[in-house]
Amino acid sequence: MIEQRTPAKKKAKELAKYLRGERPDYDYLKRVFQQLREELEVEVAQKPKKLPYVPTEDELKRYYDLVWNGKNFRHMMIIKTFVYTGVRVSELVNIQLTDVDSSLCQIRINNGKGKKDRIVPFPQSFRELLAMHVETMRKEKARYLFESNWKIKYTDRGVRKILAKYSEAAGLSQSLSPHKLRHFLLTWLKKKGIDDALIQPYSGHESGQSLEIYSKLALPEAQKKYNEAMDEFPI
Repeated sequence: MIEQRTPAKKKAKELAKYLRGERPDYDYLKRVFQQLREELEVEVAQKPKKLPYVPTEDELKRYYDLVWNGKNFRHMMIIKTFVYTGVRVSELVNIQLTDVDSSLCQIRINNGKGKKDRIVPFPQSFRELLAMHVETMRKEKARYLFESNWKIKYTDRGVRKILAKYSEAAGLSQSLSPHKLRHFLLTWLKKKGIDDALIQPYSGHESGQSLEIYSKLALPEAQKKYNEAMDEFPI
């Protein structure tokens, strides 16, 4: 049984009297308390890492069936763009029409995570639908790939509400957020044997090792591997 301790705030004031003369800065205090932990043999508690939730193929199919039957073309395009490209919601809402290259089946992501630009692919099976959507938006004088009927680009919150609506209707155990759809794609590519070095530029994750490997590879090679895997994609 632990004896009653001095309140943390009171103990901090006592320690401050001893340390004030050192004129400590953050780094100094950090090193002092690291040494203090060692002297007192206090171990740093490690939080157990939880595996991220990844929807099953059956869940994704059930989810997409509802999207398809809903007959809302823009919603369908938003969700397909998520699952085919793995973009983050903050990136999706900022894709402009000029960022889409239908001939190369690529979308340019500007100012993604870490303020970095990158290229993400989409499968050839999606090219015609996406080209039709781009053309429709151009006729509506839109700037962004996804805009509302009021000529305003979709918001992060608005997109999440769309996805949550279909998740609830599908009776899924967890709502399929943009991040979960992204994780499904990256996990799928991994299962299909796609090397981390090829996945990294599309995912936007930073890894010194994968960046080093990728620098020696051509983007067309990465997209070829991607296309082969996506031929078997469940939706």
